[in-house]
Amino acid sequence: MPSTSPFPASEPRIRARVSESPASLTECVAALADGLTTSAELVERALTRIEATQPTLNAFRIVRAEAARAEAAEADRRLAAGERLPLLGVPVAVKDDIDVDGEPTAFGCAGPFPPKSQDCEMVRRLRDAGAVIVGKTNTPEVGLYPFTEGHAFGATRNPWSLDHTPGGSSGGSAAAVAAGIVPAAVGSDGAGSVRIPASWCNLVGVKPQRGRISTWPDRESFNGLACLGPLTRTVADAALMLDVLSGNHPHELHAPPPACEPYSEAAAREPRRLRIALSLRHPYSAAPVKLHPEIAAAVRRLGGVLANLGHTVVETDPSYGLMGLTLIARGEAGVHEWVTHVPDASLLDPRTRTTARIGGILSRTVLPLARRLEPLLQRRVGSIFHTADVLIAPTSASPPLPIGATAGLGSRATQRMIAGACPYAWPWNVLGWPGVSVPAGLTDDGLPFGAQLLGPANSEPLLLSLAAQLERVERWHEQVAPHAVNASEHR
Repeated sequence: MPSTSPFPASEPRIRARVSESPASLTECVAALADGLTTSAELVERALTRIEATQPTLNAFRIVRAEAARAEAAEADRRLAAGERLPLLGVPVAVKDDIDVDGEPTAFGCAGPFPPKSQDCEMVRRLRDAGAVIVGKTNTPEVGLYPFTEGHAFGATRNPWSLDHTPGGSSGGSAAAVAAGIVPAAVGSDGAGSVRIPASWCNLVGVKPQRGRISTWPDRESFNGLACLGPLTRTVADAALMLDVLSGNHPHELHAPPPACEPYSEAAAREPRRLRIALSLRHPYSAAPVKLHPEIAAAVRRLGGVLANLGHTVVETDPSYGLMGLTLIARGEAGVHEWVTHVPDASLLDPRTRTTARIGGILSRTVLPLARRLEPLLQRRVGSIFHTADVLIAPTSASPPLPIGATAGLGSRATQRMIAGACPYAWPWNVLGWPGVSVPAGLTDDGLPFGAQLLGPANSEPLLLSLAAQLERVERWHEQVAPHAVNASEHR
């Protein structure tokens, strides 16, 4: 339905060369079910692509080649017997802060981490759905940064530009999907760590409602800031992953009510006419923030696209207040807690040790107050949903950072740089509410960036429905990164 709007609705800004798109998650599922391919073929292709891209992209910390081949053979046996599961035989990857039986969970750190003796609850659900986990992906130490670099594993590079980071802290997962190595991967998001890499790799990234996906054996992760979420090329793929991953362990602190319908059905359904607030304002940051003009223009352009789809779009800002203080207390206290499990803390980056030391102080002093402030912040920020159904905002203030942008910087200088580059994502971690980052375009230099669709508590179905509607217009999934394996295969 046409609508007049103050927001421009020009042609999509994504201008990369269109090549044959890599198979999506849903396409892999269908091909396996129809007998057009085998799990062994898909897994072997993923392992070959990991080997081919490790010298350049360096997306993986652990490759489960032998185990994955055995799991693929078992999946093919089950498929041949007529068994059907949501992801039976499909290769996927998980971030290296996720426990997989028999593998260490180093979370980007150096040192002799022992192998885990069992899967975490989320991985159990992946396996119950039939997925084959081909490996664990790189992440910066304890997920601290929106770039994926570390002395334990080197730098992970962006398939759109090898001189730039894929983002962080789920940068390895994002690079693996953007490069066409696997059709889907799981990351974790404590201050934008799924949404920022999705934005910087032209992907869809979902930060679900707190507790939607189990973090067990942690009753909660990083004092409730962090959650697990999928990284995919399409909204349908993200919805399928969310359907598979959702659910809780009985002893977790957070267990939101289940959705009233499968997320895959929500993504396939046209949304009703919505009231959409568009905001370019970021919460207060102690660091200088300069929103990249191409990102600002692209978010306004998407506002015009949404208006032309029949939605009412009005530029309105949330009332954030000084909520950053709660982020720091909860996040740095979480770092302090996690590094107590590191076998050799002397191997940590000095910036990580500084953050952990401060976190130890904050956990004894400010953390209890930060937790008590959450309902107040939810009421304050949530007041925007009295007049809007969804908020659209930039995912980051800048395009992907160059590799080594913080090399040689101390803890404070590094924090100032990342606070200036990524001030938009973290409020929804403090609030515990869902958000979906979708591609918004490329800079004139060919670097991807994204926009967030943000909602109140338990609004994932609405956000996915709107994101899928936008995807049908923007068609970002048809674009192939210059350094993706499928780009070289089809040149």
